[in-house]
Amino acid sequence: MKKFAILCGLVVFGSGAAVADTGDIERGQELSQTCAACHGADGNSPAGDFPSIAGQHSKYLVKQLHDYQLGNETGGESGRYNVLMADQVEGLSEQDIRDLAAYFTAQEHDVIGADLDDGELAEAQRLYLGGDEERGITACAACHGPRAGGMGLAAFPLLSGQHAQYTQVSLEAFRAGERDNDPNGMMRDVATHLTDRDIDILSRYISGLY
Repeated sequence: MKKFAILCGLVVFGSGAAVADTGDIERGQELSQTCAACHGADGNSPAGDFPSIAGQHSKYLVKQLHDYQLGNETGGESGRYNVLMADQVEGLSEQDIRDLAAYFTAQEHDVIGADLDDGELAEAQRLYLGGDEERGITACAACHGPRAGGMGLAAFPLLSGQHAQYTQVSLEAFRAGERDNDPNGMMRDVATHLTDRDIDILSRYISGLY
């Protein structure tokens, strides 16, 4: 296997560096100390069990924290529930959430590199950039951009450099319907058509996009 850092130069999307106007970065940094054990001090997670959130779009981070709170309130019937996040979001005010989002959005995200051989790289790139019309798979780039920078205003997340392990688990959860906080079921619709191999190579490919 080779490590690739994949620069795709079709269209340039924002990297997620824009900060929410209502978020206080310095206060967010203070609040983030409880997040560091899993996500890293600057949001670059040291392990694939937890997502890197450095540079992530603030609107997306705010939505996820709201969804975790809703998951707590509904016992997982709505929103998003995770046993580790449950305690973390408990008691967060709206301003706390916006301050945390502002801090992590302002941080530079790391790019790990894609562990793919040449054949896997070409296959993953075709699927990411072009999808597969015959199988009903929309191109990932349609929402997340060719460089995986996401779209901040639409709350489509930055994926660039994400741990392959975390991306794989997320796609498998969407495919199984275990995660359902995606707008209009968009991710579930796509993931339903992905094979295990699709998910594997896409997850590794995304980890090297920048």
